[in-house]
Amino acid sequence: MKRSRLHGWAAAIAAALILGSTPVLASDSSGNRSGTTWQDLSPEQQRVLGQFRGRWDHLPPDQQQALLRGARRWESMTPEERARTRERVDQWRNLPPDERERVREGKQRFEQLPPSEQQRLREEYRRYREAGPDERARARARDDARERKRDRSEDKGRDDRDERDDKDKRDDKDKRDDRDDRGRDRHDR
Repeated sequence: MKRSRLHGWAAAIAAALILGSTPVLASDSSGNRSGTTWQDLSPEQQRVLGQFRGRWDHLPPDQQQALLRGARRWESMTPEERARTRERVDQWRNLPPDERERVREGKQRFEQLPPSEQQRLREEYRRYREAGPDERARARARDDARERKRDRSEDKGRDDRDERDDKDKRDDKDKRDDRDDRGRDRHDR
């Protein structure tokens, strides 16, 4: 029983993560019951989504559908895929809140990219995953070098701006001093 409950819980979390749905525990305060009722679910769906039993009928219909899609995907996974999904769920759960937010923001940025750029990044990631450890280490080193170069470039840009600002301040001070000197000269005459 405990193992079945764990599977259902993991499936629900996996569904939310896989689909990137809105927070799983949100409920529809309007009481909208136009979605699928708990009784309409098959026994297998009820088993996988068991953690939502008490609040299922109060979830928004689009959230119910997202969870049902996730449950179907969970059931179609091999044991190895399920194990990897559980690991990812554990990793997500153990991330600090600021890191979770960074991941969410990255996902949003990715979703705003044109489809061709998304495909290019997916392909690049696939090649990275398929690469051997040495090749991955070289790729990380290249990325680190690019990031350091970009940081230096940003620092240089900041330094250039600071130099311009300092020069502008010196020029302004020189102009004020010149005006003050001219004013004293007129006063002394």
